[in-house]
Amino acid sequence: MIKVLLADDQKLIRDGIRSLLALSDKVEVVAECADGTSVIASVIQSQPDVILLDLSMPVMNGIQTLGALQQAGINIPVLILTTFDEHELVLKSISCGARGFLLKDVSLDTLIEAIATLAQGGSWFAPNITQRLLETVKSSDSTFTMPATLEPLTEKELEILQLMAAGYSNKEIASALYKSEGTVKNQCSAILAKLGVRDRTRAVLLALELGLIS
Repeated sequence: MIKVLLADDQKLIRDGIRSLLALSDKVEVVAECADGTSVIASVIQSQPDVILLDLSMPVMNGIQTLGALQQAGINIPVLILTTFDEHELVLKSISCGARGFLLKDVSLDTLIEAIATLAQGGSWFAPNITQRLLETVKSSDSTFTMPATLEPLTEKELEILQLMAAGYSNKEIASALYKSEGTVKNQCSAILAKLGVRDRTRAVLLALELGLIS
């Protein structure tokens, strides 16, 4: 059974998601939070496998909560619950280590699949949101352009890119691949250069758009 912590300021949303998950024998909600301030304590107490996190919470929003989790050394995968009008926040959440995002009106099957994927160490990026995020980046960043031709990435670079998409830091990638952190940093720089982007968030979004990772 996969244990889930649900953080959303709207009780109606929490009730709806909890009711959906109750229909599954694979997932159980072990804790609920109405804002980010109680997430750390709830994580320590309930020991969830995955955190479902709303971005637009009062007092401490989703981005601040992600930062607090990182500062506390908590590496539990976070799945962002979002709407179509929160593009900038979703972009920031990816930069802060979120391992996936999906819409709040998601079907039960998709929700369960996303939770299970994160619990197994993977990532989940809903294609319909990814396309809108990419459009947001292109419209707001004059330096971001789709490459006319793409220099092929090596198998190892694709593996690193997949870990980047899963929210791994350079140190975590180095540990997972039994490499030095310096080597991983150099390979990440090579990936950004080949994709023609300046940071990891844009690299992940472009790789998703091009079908290089899933």
